[in-house]
Amino acid sequence: MSQEIRVKQQDNWKPKVLIIGGVLGALVGLSAAYLFIQTADRSGARPEITGGDGVRLGLLVLGLLRQVAALGEGS
Repeated sequence: MSQEIRVKQQDNWKPKVLIIGGVLGALVGLSAAYLFIQTADRSGARPEITGGDGVRLGLLVLGLLRQVAALGEGS
């Protein structure tokens, strides 16, 4: 019975991490969109994102995810 409680306590952190990560990701995404809109408003033109910009942004996000994953390695 004691082992069963330990296993449940060990798995209890996973949903918390997912919820916190999801909320933080949503807040960061909303902040980025807000800044993007503010920059477009200041320039007075509709923003255009090229394919190259999308690729650069995607690679940047992948690099960030790789760094976050490295935090969990504990090295």
